[in-house]
Amino acid sequence: MSFFVFVMGGVMSSLGKGIASASIGTLLQSRGFSIKMKKLDPYINVDPGTMSPYKHGEVFVMEDGCETDLDFGHYERFIDIKCSAEDSLTTGKVYEKVLEKERRGDYLGSDIQVIPHITNEIKDFIIEGSSDVDFTICEMGGTIGDIEGLPYIEALRQLIVEFGKEKVICIALTYLPYIKVSEELKTKPTQHSIKQLQSMGVQPDIILCRSEKNLTEDIKAKLSMFCNVKKENVIVALDANNIYLIPKMFHKNGLDRQIYSHFKLLGESAELKATKDIEEKWGSIENTILNCTNTVRLSIVGKYIKLKDAYISLSQAIMHGGFANNTKVEVDWIDSEDNFTNIENKLSQTSALIVPGGFSSRGVEGKIFAIKYARENKLPFLGICLGMQLAIIESCRNIAKINATSGEFGEEGEFVIDFMDSWACGDTTEKRNKACNKGGTMRLGSYPCKIIPNSLASKVYGQNVITERHRHRYEVNIKKYKHIFEKAGLIFSGTSLDGALPEIVERQDNPFFIATQAHPEFKSRPFSPHPLFSHLIKASLEFLGN
Repeated sequence: MSFFVFVMGGVMSSLGKGIASASIGTLLQSRGFSIKMKKLDPYINVDPGTMSPYKHGEVFVMEDGCETDLDFGHYERFIDIKCSAEDSLTTGKVYEKVLEKERRGDYLGSDIQVIPHITNEIKDFIIEGSSDVDFTICEMGGTIGDIEGLPYIEALRQLIVEFGKEKVICIALTYLPYIKVSEELKTKPTQHSIKQLQSMGVQPDIILCRSEKNLTEDIKAKLSMFCNVKKENVIVALDANNIYLIPKMFHKNGLDRQIYSHFKLLGESAELKATKDIEEKWGSIENTILNCTNTVRLSIVGKYIKLKDAYISLSQAIMHGGFANNTKVEVDWIDSEDNFTNIENKLSQTSALIVPGGFSSRGVEGKIFAIKYARENKLPFLGICLGMQLAIIESCRNIAKINATSGEFGEEGEFVIDFMDSWACGDTTEKRNKACNKGGTMRLGSYPCKIIPNSLASKVYGQNVITERHRHRYEVNIKKYKHIFEKAGLIFSGTSLDGALPEIVERQDNPFFIATQAHPEFKSRPFSPHPLFSHLIKASLEFLGN
């Protein structure tokens, strides 16, 4: 059975538990250990698929089609692993499983209670698959004291009793506010959150202190005394200008060393090798970040721009594309509901455009206007999911001169994009109708795509068959409108293996104009940038050169 590392948050949310967990994972991986990442989300939704991006940020999609929390994106990017539905748990899933068992008769003779039935289900999830890896890192969503999180803390308490501290370590990520007027870091919020955690039977072993200022020895001693934690286990997590600087910073501050010490794994030779490996791996990224020789400005036209977490995988993939070209990418976020004059003025100052995914008709016309601008001005363009569909609608409207639209928008016109009621999924056929449940019913997860030779897509990917992750409900209606698409100058350079579903579209009257029905941003990694983004940044550099 593996060692278990639990990461939980106190004081407030959005402190960076996901990035901290991912950083711990990559540091342990650097020492040669195998890692499994898991996430416990206390919300009662089965998954975040039906939540607004403004409520929960981006919905990350795994290879197997599981819609999950954006932190899984951090796990996959930092550690370069593929997570699955078996790694994500919500309260909705817990109660769904328990109630299924109750209806089936598994609990005959028992009344169903939070303890032991709900907590047992949580513990089973945490333990499942742990025997296959050296470390299971489990992030606990929410903050200490949230009423919906109490069963998870109780499950953790029970696991500590069952396995002992020699198998479990608890890391509490807290926030130390800095009072500018008095020039003080305040420890009281951290003291209270740790006290509350202790009152529920869990004693943290390490306190990871998020702060904009370094910790003095006096502050460390104070937190050690009042939180019942060794002084060397009070570790600062300073704000960083770039999240890819964090693993190296954590290592420098001794976080992974203290985890190893807790499990009695520490050895001088292993420590020296880990330092060398971390320095080489994450030092190379740090060098790229700090010493980029080029700069480009890229625009994203979207409707969720007030919360950047709604596009977090996209912004990371763009950064990775910059790494591949030794280029710093400055992103201009443009509200697709802004007036066309403002959108045009902003696009005139950029060297590339991305129109990302989204749902419903809100902000669609602004995106179509931006795509038209890119097409007419030879601006490098990448459309993603809805962005591909709108690129098709734009060409059909302004070149083929038909009233093109999507069935998703509920408007009158030619539905060149329409609801797909069935599609091939491996050896089976997935079927849907418009009255079916909204949650988990889209075309989700990894699907193969064949690419035609001598196309921009073939140049970008360098392969005849690729796989990309999907998250959409409507498809290009090529069966009915193929002749219109050809008239509009659209080339479908990538399709499903059976040729029924267009996957990639491009134009030849622009040096770089390509769009995909998939979400390539989900597969981009800092050490292996997705080719669509690295080629887009390269095209933007060439655009500047012109």
